[in-house]
Amino acid sequence: MTSKPDINLISPETFAATGHPWEQYAWLRKNAPVYWHDEPNGPGFWAITKYEDVRTISRLPKVFSSYETSVMLPDPDPMGLYAQRLMMLNMDPPQHDRFKLLVSRGFTPKNAPLLRPKIEELARDIVDAVLAKGECDFVSEIAGRLPSGLIAELMGMPRADGERLYDLTEIMHTNDDAIAPPEIKMNAVGEMLGYAQTVADLKRQNPGDDLATILVNAEIDGDHLTDEEFQWFFLLLVNAGGDTTRNLLAAGLQLLFDHPDQRTKLIGDLDGLLGSAVEEMLRYCSPVTHFKRTAMQDTIVGGQSIKAGERVVMFYGSANRDEDIFENADTFDVARHPNPHVAFGAGGPHLCLGMHVARVELAVMFRELLTRMPHIEAGGPIERMHSSFIAGVHRMPIKY
Repeated sequence: MTSKPDINLISPETFAATGHPWEQYAWLRKNAPVYWHDEPNGPGFWAITKYEDVRTISRLPKVFSSYETSVMLPDPDPMGLYAQRLMMLNMDPPQHDRFKLLVSRGFTPKNAPLLRPKIEELARDIVDAVLAKGECDFVSEIAGRLPSGLIAELMGMPRADGERLYDLTEIMHTNDDAIAPPEIKMNAVGEMLGYAQTVADLKRQNPGDDLATILVNAEIDGDHLTDEEFQWFFLLLVNAGGDTTRNLLAAGLQLLFDHPDQRTKLIGDLDGLLGSAVEEMLRYCSPVTHFKRTAMQDTIVGGQSIKAGERVVMFYGSANRDEDIFENADTFDVARHPNPHVAFGAGGPHLCLGMHVARVELAVMFRELLTRMPHIEAGGPIERMHSSFIAGVHRMPIKY
């Protein structure tokens, strides 16, 4: 039996080295798939690392609550919990159902393909801006500009404003107090919420053909979003809408650098393999590391008794490498099919609302990169985000 590694799934250093602690995940899946994990300044939690257990928890919101203590580690203080409960991410049905009805019009599967021309134009502009340079930082100059630019377009905002909001998300997700101390993070949150209210006021006075106008005017049976609800949905949209795309673009490109045989295979059949390659990147990299739930009653997960009030934390990167679900789970295969990964969630009410748009963004930008920068290569070592929640890349020099 493989010796037990040191288990630490909450330290940013654990994730900064390789994106995910793959060795820890593998040991836990085999030996302790529902594992009690202490917290230095918290109540501790059950770490959930098997695919089917993650699916079960995700689909039982009455048993496993997002609202009770929020979905992120660590538990927030009372004021933080109040604020987080205004975000859809931390709601349970029926409150979540009401909110989803109000905001979902802009995120249907039918809408995503309609955005493709706009996304293609944005991707071309981004590549045009750096093509002659021969080298750049992939994250800030390419990957980060796509989702921030698209969110700006969708919300009827200037692109430059979208890029400033992207800078704020980087501050919010940094776990290193030396880089972003708590007061700097709070200032970033405050700036984004204030900007959101400015957008809401503007769209009420001058409605346009954009998502912000739809959201501030959305109505179901006389019910509207309050200003506070709009602000926090805006913050969630900018954070979640940017993170998955930006981090998957960088991590996915690194995978192609690290697996030249798969890169050659993909380029040889871009039309046939691009869709499955994007899904495999999502599985293999899992940009969001975890979400938390709180047990609302005594229950059992994976044969382990869970008491009411205890936290369970689902680790998506581990679920996406579960050997019981994925053949050759540690192998990166751009042609993998089927690929029922849980990078966008594992079903239930919190399946990612923007996943259809994110898939279009990813496919469009990788096509742009692989056709217009066919000789793209690493320009130096990457610097990962200092975060235990987002498995992301902060800087990534490339040359082409």
